[in-house]
Amino acid sequence: MTAVYHLELRQFPHTARVFNLQRAELDARFVRPWVQGAMIEHEERRWAPERTKLKVLHGPTVRLDELGLGRGWGQATKDSVDVTGEVVAEAERGAQARPEVETLKEEVVARAGEPIDLRAVFALAGAAHPQWRASEQLSVAEQAVWELLHQERVAMVSDEAEIPRERWQETVLQFSSWAPAADSVAIRLRAIHGGNGRG
Repeated sequence: MTAVYHLELRQFPHTARVFNLQRAELDARFVRPWVQGAMIEHEERRWAPERTKLKVLHGPTVRLDELGLGRGWGQATKDSVDVTGEVVAEAERGAQARPEVETLKEEVVARAGEPIDLRAVFALAGAAHPQWRASEQLSVAEQAVWELLHQERVAMVSDEAEIPRERWQETVLQFSSWAPAADSVAIRLRAIHGGNGRG
């Protein structure tokens, strides 16, 4: 089952909760406006970011029969992980996005219909910025892949098996992922159909 997002807005004395959001909708309707200091319009109410506490959970879909009598948030809390800090940090980085990272992200997604390995992503960064040091090219490639993974626009696979979220960081930070030995398994990115178009 695909994981979704659940959101809580608190502005004393009011609380609103929204369930089963895809990442694109979460970012567009709630997180980006909140980070940018813009009013959030929801349930015929305006939520001022400076007075509103925002909480984001990531986990399984909450079924309709679990939403009755105010039980939905308890169910979401029980089965989900609090990702508020991570989601807000990504939105803040997006607000100050590096154009070279955004361009590379779009190139990777365009090519990831057929899985693209990390060495090819590194090569794309090098081709776009041949005057840069290799370390700078690798830095852009790492950031692009990291953001695409968290925006759920690509999946990371090794020998056709998807690499779980808890292993993304160690995989991205290993140089061998970007320059594999001849006998090692290449780490590839595969586009996720219907992934978030944010960027």
